[in-house]
Amino acid sequence: MAKIIIMPKLGLTMTEGTLSAWLKKAGDAVAEGEPLFEVETDKLTNTIEASASGVLLKILVEEGATVPCMEPVGIIGEAGEDISGLVTAAPAAGAAVPEAPPAAAAAAPAAAEKKPGGRVLASPAAKKLAKELGIDIALVTGTGPKGRITEDDVKNYVPAPAPTSVPEAAGVKVSPLAAAAAADLGIDLAAVPAHGRVLAQDILAYLEGTREKRADALPAEETKPMSGMRKAIAKNMQNSHMTSPTVTFNLGIDMTEMKRYREQLKAQDVKVSYTDLLVKFVAKALTEFPLLNCSVDGNNILYKHYVNMGVAVALDNGLVVPNITDADKKSLTEISAEVKELAGLAREGKLPPDKLRGGTFTITNLGMYGIESFSPIINQPEVAILGVNTMEDKVVVRNGEMVIRPIMNLSLTADHRVVDGSVAAQFLQRVKTLMEHPALMLA
Repeated sequence: MAKIIIMPKLGLTMTEGTLSAWLKKAGDAVAEGEPLFEVETDKLTNTIEASASGVLLKILVEEGATVPCMEPVGIIGEAGEDISGLVTAAPAAGAAVPEAPPAAAAAAPAAAEKKPGGRVLASPAAKKLAKELGIDIALVTGTGPKGRITEDDVKNYVPAPAPTSVPEAAGVKVSPLAAAAAADLGIDLAAVPAHGRVLAQDILAYLEGTREKRADALPAEETKPMSGMRKAIAKNMQNSHMTSPTVTFNLGIDMTEMKRYREQLKAQDVKVSYTDLLVKFVAKALTEFPLLNCSVDGNNILYKHYVNMGVAVALDNGLVVPNITDADKKSLTEISAEVKELAGLAREGKLPPDKLRGGTFTITNLGMYGIESFSPIINQPEVAILGVNTMEDKVVVRNGEMVIRPIMNLSLTADHRVVDGSVAAQFLQRVKTLMEHPALMLA
């Protein structure tokens, strides 16, 4: 008996999702629990599994359509089954795709041929691995459903060998230098205009001409719709800007002792990042400055006697902020393990929705990009966010002498409705004191 497949509700606050990709086409055999389609919410991309076995008889919603939760997106049933009654009863939320012909279930499709410049269908893990390995994922052949590129496809990818030489076309003479350049660049010598023998300057002129053609082929302007995540980020950032009157405070921290502390931990086979250390030390400071850990509810201040530390994770198409729950009560090793786990899940699009809610304070790190100062935007309904900048050696005065010390700048943005400048400054000073004297964490 045919079954309607619906847009799932993946979290309490989710009202709609964008069906970003079908992993099966109409007429394909589907097994219960097999990946069927991908849904992009305002935070993540989730792979939805088939809830029944059979044949994907009809796709009701095309890729890219935004669908309210619990609305029909497709129909699974037996090959040749009459689904006219279900199609009539099921309102489509996007332009419907023609149903499959009533035939036996087709075998799994072979790897899809990718067109130059076309959309590449790949799992988040495959994209991440390809990026780490420096592989152009468009060159990888996918063996998953609908030609989807899997992580194993990337692992098994073997690049085509570069041509060692370019044979001369019939009647084409070429200098040794031009021949070598053409071989390195994969240029067909027959396509290179030349007066007599092809020389190196002819190769350069040909390259310049093809670049100009490619540039001319690009439109002067191009409009693309925002992804679900980008729309959510835009909405949240605008809401934060309109809600909170903010002030950003900057303070430099001498990281000499913190670097020594980290090396001591490393010697004991405890490997932690500076972000891990910041989560631990800032959580300690927040317990002493509850105004930085509160939220505003109308004319009331909601004090929170727990610290759920958000750590911003950059993705290819935006960012998410998973939370380290009860960070003030966890050990440094527990924090480090959780930060790594959540960052990995975020990049794979597998973050549990509950890890994106309930944060009380956020840390965002741009230090790896060499940023010296910035004004982070508060993650509502929180009242403060800490920006981490680059650490670099600077000349400072200590005990009347000029010395070189590793200095890291912190940028704290606070909601001036509840956090006065003096409170924000005292909080930053406390973070500075703790990080410059790590032994105080034991006090």
